[in-house]
Amino acid sequence: MSEKALIVIPARMGSSRFRGKPLAIIAGKMMIQRVWEIASAVNNADAVLVATDDEAILEAALGFGAEAVMTSESCRTGTDRVFEAAQKFGGSYQIVFSFQGDSVLTPPWIIEQVLREMRSNPDVRIATPAVLLEGEAKTQYIEEKKAGGTTGTSVVFDRSYDAMYFSKGLIPFPRDTNEDAPLYRHIGLYGYRFDALQAFCSFEDGYFERVEKLEQLRALENGIAIRVVPVDYRGRTPASVDVVSDVAYAEKIIAEEGELV
Repeated sequence: MSEKALIVIPARMGSSRFRGKPLAIIAGKMMIQRVWEIASAVNNADAVLVATDDEAILEAALGFGAEAVMTSESCRTGTDRVFEAAQKFGGSYQIVFSFQGDSVLTPPWIIEQVLREMRSNPDVRIATPAVLLEGEAKTQYIEEKKAGGTTGTSVVFDRSYDAMYFSKGLIPFPRDTNEDAPLYRHIGLYGYRFDALQAFCSFEDGYFERVEKLEQLRALENGIAIRVVPVDYRGRTPASVDVVSDVAYAEKIIAEEGELV
């Protein structure tokens, strides 16, 4: 029997850079509704759940037909919120996918590919997508990193596609200027087997996690492999909404490329 998969969307009101972000209107719809609709379009997921610490977000989610649960305000990260919500929701889901509440431009097939990889390989405890950068996107990313930019995370993986490291720096770093090494940009979404999610949330913050400000390094520091799943956006523009000014950019992309679902 196929493993059951639950998509959890963590959504909190008190973002330091964009308070009330989940309820922000993007091209006529609340952000949280857009993300829920994308998650609901994932063909190989069994359920979608909104996890929040705010009554207004809960009421909004229930209002457009989502299943939603309240979680503790003391959750230190979105991953902790996902774990608490999965416990409260019940249903014996073997796979829990954490889908960030600002991922309004993430195509549903990205999640489908990660879930397919996990179901095909029962030994994979955590899986995450990454996209190969090519052409202008690759050149721009490299230039941003050379200038000291911290936007975007690089990932390198072994021949089994298990991550070796994630970094805000440029990895691999080509010492020879003529070396055109493959460059993968990590997409910050994760599928967990329930036991791996439980273990992850029980670990203390790791040293490299604190240095890089990358939560996923906690898994690697504790010996849990992360399977990297190369994905294709099929011509869609990848982006999330981090600050208020990103709303206009997201609306521009939606106007130019059309709705995802």
